[in-house]
Amino acid sequence: MEKIYNDYVSDGIEIHSDSFRDDALLKAGLKLNHLRMIVTIEDHGQISAAAESMNMSQPAASRMLSEMESIVKSPLYERVARGVMLTPFGLALAKRARKILLELREAGRELGALRTGKGGSVFLGAVTAPAISLVVPAIQRVTRTYPGIEINIEVENSNVLARELLAARHDFIISRIPDDLDPRLFTAHEIGVEKACLVVRNGHPLLEKGVAGLHDLAGYDWVFQPPGTLLRRKVEDIFLAAGVPLPENVVNTSSLLLTLAVVCKTDAIAPIALDMAQFICGQTSQAGESSILPIDFDIDVRPYSLITARERAMPPSARLLHDMILEESRHLSPT
Repeated sequence: MEKIYNDYVSDGIEIHSDSFRDDALLKAGLKLNHLRMIVTIEDHGQISAAAESMNMSQPAASRMLSEMESIVKSPLYERVARGVMLTPFGLALAKRARKILLELREAGRELGALRTGKGGSVFLGAVTAPAISLVVPAIQRVTRTYPGIEINIEVENSNVLARELLAARHDFIISRIPDDLDPRLFTAHEIGVEKACLVVRNGHPLLEKGVAGLHDLAGYDWVFQPPGTLLRRKVEDIFLAAGVPLPENVVNTSSLLLTLAVVCKTDAIAPIALDMAQFICGQTSQAGESSILPIDFDIDVRPYSLITARERAMPPSARLLHDMILEESRHLSPT
């Protein structure tokens, strides 16, 4: 990193603290697309992926990065084995750029609310179980009391949600902090343990056994979430700890709808959140042609939390729903 700094100085580019006073960057030509680019580079770690995300060619993205380095008179990134990494200058700019873009998004939301007379919008993400047990009841309460609020929900795994939160695409999430992210970037309030179960089609041979054990399950096809996701790892750990071979025939998908379609049409077994399974099984649609398989072991996934991005204030509408979900969690688990 020091070499990059010295290279810029040796090229005749002087870096002075008094070079960035007032609106110096704007006068030098810094634009919103530059801010979007540096944030996207930080999120993706590759120029090609950043270019695709911003709907431009890779050469155009490289030229934009060069423009930014000329404007700020500092090296913003360096190439590494798997892509690019921001320098301290790049990280500092990305941190400020993310806040600026967030403020602009909030300004748009506020102006939109004023124009329509509505109470603002909320963007949140959740893993499956709390989406059913916590978010839905909280939404019922908040929309009754404040009917103008627009609520946008994404149900995904924790790896996706945490990164979406850092990218300011969510106001808050109900999830876990992935092991590969710095926990100091977040503020988390633990609110519950996600319980999971196994789902099979109605008439599945295992249902005739009454209660199935691990040795009964190994010979069947399985539908799993993608490798590395928490629920999948939990089920795999249960097999390994008992010395039972892992399932050999596996379909990987993050789609709950596809999971249920495979389960209902075959003898495959799928682990899903208990709250979701209880909601689905017994419905009159084809998705309801499935049952919770009784098993002699528990599938408890790591506790989930109500998570916000540290040093980022939530708009009033998001804070309102956040607090109602927190209150709802206390009703479900008073301890």
